[in-house]
Amino acid sequence: MTTTPGPGFVHLRVHSEYSLADSIVRVRTLPGAVRERGMPAVAVTDMMNLYAAVKFYRASVDAGVKPIIGIDVNVADAGGASPDRLIVLCRNNEGYRFVSHLLTRAYMAPRHGVNVVADLDWFAGHGGNLVALSGGLDGALGRALLSGNPGDALDVLDRHRRLFGEGFCIEVSRVGAPREDAYVDAALDLADRHGVPALATNPVQFLGPDEFDAHDVRVCINEGRVLNDPRRVQQFTADQYLKTPDEMAAAFPDMPALLDNTVEVARLCNVFLDFGTSHMPAFPKSDNLDADACLRRDAANGLARRLREAGPVDDVDARDREYAARLERELEVIIGMGFPGYFLIVADFIRWARDNDIPVGPGRGSGAGSLVAWSLGITDLDPIEYGLLFERFLNPERVSLPDFDIDFCMDRREEVIHYVQEKYGRDKVGQIITFGALLSKAAVRDVGRVLQMPYGQVDRLSKMIPVEGVKPVSIEKALKDEPRLREAAREEEVVDRLLTYGQQVEGLLRNASTHAAGVVIGDRPLDELVPLYQDPRSDMP
Repeated sequence: MTTTPGPGFVHLRVHSEYSLADSIVRVRTLPGAVRERGMPAVAVTDMMNLYAAVKFYRASVDAGVKPIIGIDVNVADAGGASPDRLIVLCRNNEGYRFVSHLLTRAYMAPRHGVNVVADLDWFAGHGGNLVALSGGLDGALGRALLSGNPGDALDVLDRHRRLFGEGFCIEVSRVGAPREDAYVDAALDLADRHGVPALATNPVQFLGPDEFDAHDVRVCINEGRVLNDPRRVQQFTADQYLKTPDEMAAAFPDMPALLDNTVEVARLCNVFLDFGTSHMPAFPKSDNLDADACLRRDAANGLARRLREAGPVDDVDARDREYAARLERELEVIIGMGFPGYFLIVADFIRWARDNDIPVGPGRGSGAGSLVAWSLGITDLDPIEYGLLFERFLNPERVSLPDFDIDFCMDRREEVIHYVQEKYGRDKVGQIITFGALLSKAAVRDVGRVLQMPYGQVDRLSKMIPVEGVKPVSIEKALKDEPRLREAAREEEVVDRLLTYGQQVEGLLRNASTHAAGVVIGDRPLDELVPLYQDPRSDMP
């Protein structure tokens, strides 16, 4: 008995939670959902960012699904026209590198108020490494077609084809949006008359059709609106979920080629991220010594100073031999693993902070097990005196980057960061981004506000969620452990809705901000440090 394969289709337009404002698709669950629906690949195209790229790539490879990396771009002409939407997919490593540069450029030179916008001209010369989708109703082509001026639409089409060549595709969707049918008819007619490839997308904001209401709540939380606000513009429809190939075929029953073309685009897009290569920053030469020799000199001098400052011992020679042997063993490992510059740079900015009367902590974590770190002044704990193991911090059998936990005075830590930027180059130093998540108590409060529940009632429900350590437990666990919460849900339908929606949005990312003190220091300008294989592999699932 043979079975007939279903229609081929790949989702090329998915927003994840990293779009921060309009999606409840969690990156860790997306690839599994794609595989369960019988699709070989999926594209994440978050709004003007690549925040999800690494996590999405890893999760997809683990699930046996091909990751396609792209972005949803606000794009405008240099003359200042209002921005349009353009979906850009990375065809290869060079395309990924270009998109990284484009985003950096857009964020460094914001336009249109607070919106981050790219100029269309920036794509010139790079279109061959990309696949561009027209953006549907919100794209420049869609707006031109619906304006009723065929000349404008042809101008838009010609310009995009000059930039992207055969990599420009006209995109159509059927999700129940206003004026959608008129756009689809006009777009497909234009594609047919001018020989432009067309394909079907389903802009995905949530995984299943039962998640539309929770997604609506999430959008209201971001916009500061309530669910029943009659003035609220509904931007999304219940059809914007991760449809199966059969569901997409049902939406386009007479145009299977639109689905087949998504598979062809997926075949074209092959980006390979490299997680095995470290780019350690270079420490400036001192007295014409390279980093290895400089580390040996500074560690030996620092250890001698530490031992002079130590209290008296019965056998000085035996102590000195023990410390010298431990120091040499650690140095061999550190130098052999290529980390001397890392130790020297950390010691350098800690020394600068202390010289400038900026309080520095004693050093926390596994790094306190390093005698070299103690000798250099990175930590203030003698690891031999306290029996701390260097191997817990760094050893050749478990190749991983060393990690020091260092605390600086919160009032003056910016001075330390400024020193690092000036010494090692502003283009080689960047601060780490961090994301705020919607934890259970905050989710209950936010959802309660969106549902217009009384503040006192929502406050009581939120306080019923226990806290373990410094974080509240999940709503699911709270319902198991707290009978008052279960009773409240049984007694009132609105409370049950609150807790249901709360579980669906709980843990989602709600904002991005700058880490208080985390920095990245590269051996070259950071916008050149894109984690790509130099020779792309061919074993992508």
